[in-house]
Amino acid sequence: MNKQKLFLFLLSLIISNLQAQEKAKQDINTTLNHWHQAAAAANFKNYFSVLSDDAIYIGTDATENWNKTDFQAFAKPYFDKGKAWNFTPIERHIYFSEDRKTAWFDELLDTHMKICRGSGVLIRIKNVWKIKHYVLSMTIPNESTNEVVKIKTTIENTILSKGKRLY
Repeated sequence: MNKQKLFLFLLSLIISNLQAQEKAKQDINTTLNHWHQAAAAANFKNYFSVLSDDAIYIGTDATENWNKTDFQAFAKPYFDKGKAWNFTPIERHIYFSEDRKTAWFDELLDTHMKICRGSGVLIRIKNVWKIKHYVLSMTIPNESTNEVVKIKTTIENTILSKGKRLY
């Protein structure tokens, strides 16, 4: 009888753990979906409220590596015009640290740039998921890499000529 109780107890712990992880995934999906919807609706306040105070946003251009304040300054004119950007998730994967206080994800997005990839890190702050780090990148079909390199060479050679910095 004791083995049965132990088995049922362990089974209930496993089920509870799986349910908690599923709930956290749902919360993160909701957070990220609302974040993307806030951009589509040009809702500056709601969009930036999802980012942690020390968030970093890395855009598709090599020069776009912003802290939250700099990203807000870049984005504000777009939001003020009533048209920011519209990214629709088409696929997303979410992963957790062992203590479930940190999550990381990758997603494919339908955008005006066609399919892009977003990836990032979220942290729990007072039981709310906040984006701490986000990277947006355009996807390039492998067979088109040489064409894309030709297009970006002149612009990025200017950046590279300023000197490579290794940190």
